[in-house]
Amino acid sequence: MKSVTAGATSERGVARSQSRFRTDDERWDGVARNAPQADGHYFYAVKSTGVYCRPSCASRIPLRRNVVFFESPKAAEGAGFRPCKRCQPDQPEADPHARTIEQACRFLQAAEDDPSLEALAKAVGMSKHHFHRLFVQRMGMTPKAYRKEIRAERMRGKLAEGGSVTRAIYEAGYQSSRQFYEEATRILGMSPKTYRSGGKGEQICFAVGTCSLGAVLVASSLKGICALSLGDDPEKLVEELERRFAHAELMGGDPHYQRLVARVIGLIDSASGDWNLPLDLRGTAFQQRVWRALQDVPSGARVSYSELAERLGTPGAVRAVASACAANKLAIAIPCHRVVRRDGSVSGYRWGVERKQQLLKRERPDEDFI
Repeated sequence: MKSVTAGATSERGVARSQSRFRTDDERWDGVARNAPQADGHYFYAVKSTGVYCRPSCASRIPLRRNVVFFESPKAAEGAGFRPCKRCQPDQPEADPHARTIEQACRFLQAAEDDPSLEALAKAVGMSKHHFHRLFVQRMGMTPKAYRKEIRAERMRGKLAEGGSVTRAIYEAGYQSSRQFYEEATRILGMSPKTYRSGGKGEQICFAVGTCSLGAVLVASSLKGICALSLGDDPEKLVEELERRFAHAELMGGDPHYQRLVARVIGLIDSASGDWNLPLDLRGTAFQQRVWRALQDVPSGARVSYSELAERLGTPGAVRAVASACAANKLAIAIPCHRVVRRDGSVSGYRWGVERKQQLLKRERPDEDFI
C-alpha cells in the first residue's frame, strides 16, 4: 500500500510539472530562474541577439522585452532565430533530468545548513520521492551523502588554512564536533590536527627516477603510493611534493625503496596495466569511486567522461567525473589517460597532452590519436 501511495505522489508531481509554463509569465519565470524542469516544454529567443535557447541556459538573462517564446526549435528557426552554441537547443537532450540534478547539487553546495529532502525537492520543482530516486540514479549516492562530501571537502580546506579545529568544524557546516569526529579519519586519512599542520609527523618516502616519459617521482606513505608524478624537471616534481605535504617528514628512498621505484618504472614502460601495488588514495568518496572505476578500464581501452559516469550509475554527473579525473595524483596507476573525448580525440592531461598521446599509442600501437 505504501509503494502505491508513493507512486501516486510521484505521478501527481509530474502532472503538476506538465501543467506549468503555459502562460508567458510562467515561461519568463522559468527563464529568469534558469529552471531545468522547464526544458522541453518551450524555448525562448532573444530579439536583440537573434539566438534561441533552452530555459535553463546559463547564458546572461536577457531583458524581458526582448524575449519571445516558441514551442519547438523548428518554430524558433522558422522565425529566423539561430540555436545557442552554449545550450544547443537544436540537439536532443541526452538526459532530460541532468540539469535538474545539477541545480540540486548547486543548491546543496550553497546551503549553510543541511536542507531537508522536501526543501531540496521543492527547490527543483519535483516531488521528494521522484527527486530522491533521480538523484541516486545519477549521482550514485543520496542527497544526504552528497552533502556529507561537500562538508568534508570544506573541512579539508579549512584545516589546510590552519587555525582552530573547532572553528573549522562549524565553518565547514558540521552541526557538532561529535558529528565531525565520527567521520574524521575517513575524510582526512589522519587526525584533524595532523591534517591541519600539513601532515606534520607523517612520514613520506620518495625517490625520483627516469622513465620513457621523462622524469618520474614516486612517493609512499605507510598505506601505499600516495603520489606518482611525471614531468621534465625532477626538481619541480620534488617541489610539488613538498607543497602538497608541507609539514610531513619527507625521506629520500633507500635501496629497498629504489627497487619499488624501478618496479613502477617497469610498469610505466611496459604499458601492461598490471598495477598490483598498494595505493594510498586521498580524495572524497565520489573521487575514489571514479578512480576505482578508472582502474577497471583495461590497457588499450578508451572511455569518455559520459561513459565513465554511466558505468558509475551516475549519468548526470559528467562534470563531477571530469573533476575527479583532473584531481588524480597517481599518474598511470589510476589511468585517467584512458579518458578521451566522445569523438575519440585526446583532451587535457595533468602531466601533458603529449605524454597522454604516447601512453595511448603505446597501449594501442596500430592507432593514431589527435
